[in-house]
Amino acid sequence: LAQAEEIAAAVCYLASDRAAFITGATLDINGGLYVR
Repeated sequence: LAQAEEIAAAVCYLASDRAAFITGATLDINGGLYVR
């Protein structure tokens, strides 16, 4: 599972101007692991 720092980095990215063109996308922040 993701670490708190990894979640925070994704949140900071989404809140920044660099993410201006991301709309309706799902970012899976899970280190490549999925629960089935």
